[in-house]
Amino acid sequence: MTIDWSNFTPYTALGGGLLIGLSAILLLGLLGRIAGISGILAGAFNAQPAAERLWRLAFVAGLVVAPLLYSLVARLPESHIDADWPLLIAAGLLVGFGARYGSGCTSGHGVCGISRLSLRSLVATLSFMSTGFATVFVMRHLLG
Repeated sequence: MTIDWSNFTPYTALGGGLLIGLSAILLLGLLGRIAGISGILAGAFNAQPAAERLWRLAFVAGLVVAPLLYSLVARLPESHIDADWPLLIAAGLLVGFGARYGSGCTSGHGVCGISRLSLRSLVATLSFMSTGFATVFVMRHLLG
């Protein structure tokens, strides 16, 4: 994936971060739930009361619909991923396994857990960030 640094503006990133924080605050304040995407998605497909399933499906639908609505008023940034489908599928499965094994994902631990001063979330976030840094280093500098 490449980033067009010549057209990058920090305002869209700041706006996106503010919207993520606002959604996490609203979900915690209104429903008493943590905005961890892997947990929300997994819970949407487990046997649960209808009201519990409804808010989870609405949250996931919002993740899908938001870029479509944005594209009605502005152009979405171009993205290019330098990987084939088998690699993307394998990567997705590894991320899913890691999120379940780590009892949460980047949104649950990194955004919501650290803001609640959770030591478990701090350790989890440091673990997956350092693993990501190490992977990029090995892939780009050692394996070329």
